[in-house]
Amino acid sequence: MSRRLSVSIEQWPVAGAFTIARGSRTSVEVVTVEIADAGCIARGEATPIYYHGESAASVAEQIRAVRPAIEDGLDRADLSTVMTRGAARNAVDAALWDLAARQSDVPAWRAAGMPPPRPIVTAFTLSLDTPAAMETAARVAAPNHPLLKLKLAGEGDRERVAAVRRGAPAARLIVDANEAWTGRDLAAEAASLLPYGVELIEQPVKAGEDHLLDAIETPIPFCADESLQDRADLARCLGRYAAVNIKLDKAGGLTEALVIAREARAAGLKLMVGCMLSTSLGVAPAFLLAQEAEWVDLDGPLLLQRDRPQGFTFAAGVMRPAAQGFWGNGWAGIGDARPS
Repeated sequence: MSRRLSVSIEQWPVAGAFTIARGSRTSVEVVTVEIADAGCIARGEATPIYYHGESAASVAEQIRAVRPAIEDGLDRADLSTVMTRGAARNAVDAALWDLAARQSDVPAWRAAGMPPPRPIVTAFTLSLDTPAAMETAARVAAPNHPLLKLKLAGEGDRERVAAVRRGAPAARLIVDANEAWTGRDLAAEAASLLPYGVELIEQPVKAGEDHLLDAIETPIPFCADESLQDRADLARCLGRYAAVNIKLDKAGGLTEALVIAREARAAGLKLMVGCMLSTSLGVAPAFLLAQEAEWVDLDGPLLLQRDRPQGFTFAAGVMRPAAQGFWGNGWAGIGDARPS
């Protein structure tokens, strides 16, 4: 085989700081995979899931462990036989989608059974902070972002949401508790946000404690995030969540994410497609999946100080591929440069 795989770790600075209930980050390490084969160079990117204990080094090591199988021609359809779900498999899966598109001249979206990609509205995330700081951030963001996602922490959340509503009176709002509502009156917490037009609440309780949602009557739908990693987790979400947030780094790539989306729809669940902190290369496969989602949260590149050349453009909350090649061959054009 002429196929060759290489893996690297890159560090990208965050614009300011990204803060959630679990902590704050000023940079993110991503893992990139390149597969060269018969004159084509394909790329994929993944961000380690830190709350799963993944690091850039451990993800890169997982990828190197399967390099012989990939170089021998292992297809993405069989990738799950040698790699478990997570960021490592996502990076390889993305590169294999890209490679197939470049070599066959069949667009990745068509191979995935998706409609031609169109520009879509993505949420813009406001980091966890004091109500006053979040109000200011909302006022700054509102003119360019019609959909805002707020990071919450449990105590003081109603005040945070009220402040954001003051700062962005016309914006659509979704909130992410990041598991911080465990031990609280869930129905009361949700009801307290109803006057502010919140339309979705992500992950109110800790993953594995989803039974706490049994028989909860909520005026705002709950969405599973940490509780939904891959298709095996769908069963525990039924009857407890109205929607699921699919992230490729959790699921292990677009191949698995497509199955999750299909099975979730069949079970009556709505879809959100999200991402970790990442560059445009990292969100490119998710952009295809997001075409059919009710909520899209692919602002990872927006939260960085800089992005890769020929990545997505963001204007008035709408994300579009900057490189015309994206519409045809995989993620062509994204990722041709390294961070300085």
